Amino acid sequence: MQITISSKYQVVIPKPVRERLGLKPKQRLTVLEKDGMLILIPQLPLHELRGIVSNTDSSGFREKQDRF
Repeated sequence: MQITISSKYQVVIPKPVRERLGLKPKQRLTVLEKDGMLILIPQLPLHELRGIVSNTDSSGFREKQDRF
């Protein structure tokens, strides 16, 4: 899939990609450049991140007093 950069340096994300990723108008994306590639990462609202680590095992972490 190819896209073109407009004279205003704008790009259009193809509809199948927008639908697959669930992108919405005015949603923010983080842009990373690495090794000559552009990587677009959708930013998620904070409420969507709730519970993301709820099943994490914390038994291997040191106690707070042992951290220094």
